[in-house]
Amino acid sequence: MDEYTGLSACYYDSTPGLSGDVQFYVEEAQRYGSPVLELGCGTGRILIPTAQAGVDIVGLDRSPDMLSVARDKLATLEPETKSRVRLVEGDMRSFSLGERFNLITIPFRAFLHLMTGEDQRAALLCIREHLAEGGRLIFNIFDPRIEILAAHQGVLGSAQQKMREFTSPRTGHRVILWAQRTYNIDEQIIREERIFEEIDTEGKTISRSFAPLALRWVYRYEMAYLLELCGYQIEALYGDFKYGPFHAGGEQIWVVSKP
Repeated sequence: MDEYTGLSACYYDSTPGLSGDVQFYVEEAQRYGSPVLELGCGTGRILIPTAQAGVDIVGLDRSPDMLSVARDKLATLEPETKSRVRLVEGDMRSFSLGERFNLITIPFRAFLHLMTGEDQRAALLCIREHLAEGGRLIFNIFDPRIEILAAHQGVLGSAQQKMREFTSPRTGHRVILWAQRTYNIDEQIIREERIFEEIDTEGKTISRSFAPLALRWVYRYEMAYLLELCGYQIEALYGDFKYGPFHAGGEQIWVVSKP
């Protein structure tokens, strides 16, 4: 797997999250109580605040490089917080942890890395087996904006765009992230080619690193049917992390239970 390895993992925490998502997931973890399982935990952006809030949490991710960053961050924290965290390398489609959880979460659109309907069903069924009776699965994905999809119908790719600048945590140099996206409307897939350009203090480019990213978007009613097919009961669908109503083109924040 090329995604989230090397510099992609090192630079991941320079990516801005979604407004309010950390507080939302921490509060939900406190609501349902230990133990909590976070799938696609990455570098611990949400996992660590959850543990700091007093919740026992297992973080699972398929990227060893992302988990390495999370472990480095955990190493700097107080022993009480570290004792609440267990990190596991694994795939959300096929993990087996031998325990059940009151709450399982998939924050920050990580579910969209499942690229086929078969993968999505496998993950949802595996998750269901790890939920305690009456347990909840909470996750968020973006709701595709029809006007953007229509604009890219038949377009092979967008022009390369400057996405953001940040400081390299390794060297202190300036880094510019460039990206070019390709939309496959029929397969509901966005592919993004990312370039990390590192620039020294004299303004010279000293390295350019390439990293792929692929997501498969899911429509609202497609997601509802998939959840019901996999044996979940839909409790709520929110449109933002303040529990606002769903609206097209925003966020799909699903709360579902195991009957």
